[in-house]
Amino acid sequence: MLSERIKIAPSILSADFSNLKSQIKMVEEAGADLIHIDVMDGHFVPNITVGPMIVKAVNDITDLPLDVHLMISNPDFFLSEFVNSGADYISVHFETCSHLHQTVKKIKSFKKVKAGVAINPNTSITNLEDILPELDFVLVMSVNPGFSGQLFITNTLEKISSMKKMINERKLLVEIEVDGGINPKNAKEVIKAGATILVAGNSIFKQKDIQSAVRAFKRLEV
Repeated sequence: MLSERIKIAPSILSADFSNLKSQIKMVEEAGADLIHIDVMDGHFVPNITVGPMIVKAVNDITDLPLDVHLMISNPDFFLSEFVNSGADYISVHFETCSHLHQTVKKIKSFKKVKAGVAINPNTSITNLEDILPELDFVLVMSVNPGFSGQLFITNTLEKISSMKKMINERKLLVEIEVDGGINPKNAKEVIKAGATILVAGNSIFKQKDIQSAVRAFKRLEV
């Protein structure tokens, strides 16, 4: 079985928004640990998704923590809105923050909100060396951000392992979240590499039996 430290975070980017409430309830009942919400602005990434109103609506539906991934330019302008809407985890992209320490400090000023930094597949983990001690988690993108349904980029495993090594060498309590192309077939390798939070979209919400899809992750032997 999965270690208790591993969290499963279904991504509503792949959900049926006409049945969003029932689908969120399904994953909650099946044992999901977080609800992952991708916020895209059509500027940093070539897609537009949701904003604070949807985050608030999801927060009203579930008691699960909300993992809000901000794939947006100028995230500082919107942090308080997402916190007020119910975000429990907030990740911003290294690539969008001119003053990353300042942005992370602002997230952490909201006290109970966990602060994370996301990196794209072509961004080196060395860019996070200085900020790492300030973080609660790092989000490693295993696809290029913007659209669901992409295939997992296999050399991400090496990046996860290197990130885990960096965290362990510094004796930090920083989680590694991985987002993109995760399914029960590759999840074992991702966990072995060092991931502690798995984001899954199509491999949960696009399956005929959503609850069985969540349980397939929970049953993994690692």
